[in-house]
Amino acid sequence: MKNGRINELTLYSKALGEEMELLVYLPEQYTPLYKYSVLIASDGKDYFQFGRLPRLLERLREEDAIDRTIVVGVPYKSVSERRRMYHPEGDRNSDYIRFLAHELVPFIDAEFPTYQVGAGRALIGDSLAATVSLVTACKYPHTFGKAVCHSPYVDDSVLAAVENVADPTCFDIYQVIGTGETEVKTTVDGVRDFLTPNRELRKVIEKKGFSSFYEEFSGEHTWKYWQQDMDRAIRFAFGK
Repeated sequence: MKNGRINELTLYSKALGEEMELLVYLPEQYTPLYKYSVLIASDGKDYFQFGRLPRLLERLREEDAIDRTIVVGVPYKSVSERRRMYHPEGDRNSDYIRFLAHELVPFIDAEFPTYQVGAGRALIGDSLAATVSLVTACKYPHTFGKAVCHSPYVDDSVLAAVENVADPTCFDIYQVIGTGETEVKTTVDGVRDFLTPNRELRKVIEKKGFSSFYEEFSGEHTWKYWQQDMDRAIRFAFGK
């Protein structure tokens, strides 16, 4: 199997007031002669390492199962900064969301031959990274065509964000959650039940009429289980 390459770039964010590290995966057969879909991954380094995303994409492309895809991973700098940017109550959450929509997307569209439409872009994340991906899609439904969520943290503000989407036909939602995620240890908020709020989120998604996928897997809040789901998740985002 051929391998693509991961380029380390930086982008200064006015919204966040700092340089943001980017990990940009280009497939082995990359050429500017073709247009590419874009997958933006918060917890970017985790998706490359634990999610084994590059190898998966190469295999799916060899099978002609997905569109040509570029992945833009946004790593977090520390656990505390991750919470500040990803958590709905984080003091940098709105700035991070603005960075994704107003700074990162234009930068990627200028640097690479992308489709430059919502249908050609997807957001992906796990846990709090899934939460910020979903909320970003809710706030910018014409910019992002899909939100892929592995075990998102869900609270009332997340439910409200989904409920308040005016046109649920603008983007699709992929949501998986483990049946063992009833006592998840978090860094700040103690032990939380992720399963019950995710079931509530599913009800809202169904009521709103989103095009969506939902499954409860037999497992817990770890990459051991999310990695096993990656094939299906990527096919949902960019499958032919």
